[in-house]
Amino acid sequence: MEISQRIARSRPLATTAMHGRVEAMKAGGAEVIDFSIAISHFPAPATVLEAVSEGLRQPALAYTAVVGDAAVRARLAAKLVRENRIDATPADILVTNGAKQALYQALYVMADPGDRVIVFKPHWPAYVATSRLLGLQPVLVDLPDVITTELLDCLPPAAILIINNPHNPTGAVLTPAEIDCIGAWLKRTGTRAIVDESYEKLIFDGAHVSLASRPDWRELGVVTLFSASQSHAMMGWRAGFAVAPPQLVMAMETLQGPITAAAPMLTQLALAAAFESDAPPGMMADYRARRDLVLELTAGLPWLTMHAPASGPYLWADVSPLTMDTNALAERLLAERSVAVMPGEALGVPGHIRLGYISDDVATLRRGVLAIVEFGNALYHAH
Repeated sequence: MEISQRIARSRPLATTAMHGRVEAMKAGGAEVIDFSIAISHFPAPATVLEAVSEGLRQPALAYTAVVGDAAVRARLAAKLVRENRIDATPADILVTNGAKQALYQALYVMADPGDRVIVFKPHWPAYVATSRLLGLQPVLVDLPDVITTELLDCLPPAAILIINNPHNPTGAVLTPAEIDCIGAWLKRTGTRAIVDESYEKLIFDGAHVSLASRPDWRELGVVTLFSASQSHAMMGWRAGFAVAPPQLVMAMETLQGPITAAAPMLTQLALAAAFESDAPPGMMADYRARRDLVLELTAGLPWLTMHAPASGPYLWADVSPLTMDTNALAERLLAERSVAVMPGEALGVPGHIRLGYISDDVATLRRGVLAIVEFGNALYHAH
């Protein structure tokens, strides 16, 4: 059966494709350690479960407005004012089925086919895949150690700049000076921005600052994406929201209506409860200990360089001394050692691998990392 040309030109998202392969292998009885994605071993906060339980006791859960339940949007706006210092009202908020839906809708309403979208690499694969799916032209730029005016002024004209803060996969957290630099450049050039702040709470070092905390964020056309998946260990809940100028919210609502309509009311209640609570107790201390364990196990290797990230559930490793295509490396590692990693090619930077280190127990984490070390040592010494 024939399919449309626009989807025939597309490929499955690399991150979800690898995770899907691992899940299929596990369903077939294989024992696989999956570092290709980050799925927390923590449960969702108790307040989230209580909110859903209370929702289930209601006589009925009606359709909400496509943009989201009014009370939920008011609660999310209060969070933004309180925690992010974003001057937001309910009219600035659209509740979505996760951050990916918000990203798709923002790109759809902010740009037309052929428009450029600037993406820093390494990047979350969805930024590029979604842009291409919509006929946009992603322009990939190396992520610098520091974002400066000089760097931004060298970028080509574009409709949208995508910022990931904190950054997946490097864990970089933008400083207030960098945020100011980006804001001034947007104002000077008329470029608009989509800012993914899904990892805002997963910070080990430094502090998170929202670009939309600027008083002129609406005039600049800044759309900010939030998700409960990583910040509150709610991966399977598909709960997220976008903060945007009201005219963009209305445009995104127009698009969302015929696709999914509103996010499920139970999801909306869970979302609001999550952002009114802290992360699960002990989560960040656990993540820090796991991060440090991986760094300890891989320290001093001649073929791997990995720095302690300032945030996030991933580690980003330079394995270029192995002189091997990391797609091929990931395939061999999965076939020979039953360990899945995300190759750097999928994130725009060959010669690297990304490891999600927050799943399973510590013993499994240690076993998987040591399998990677043994595999890499054998390759390195065979050259």
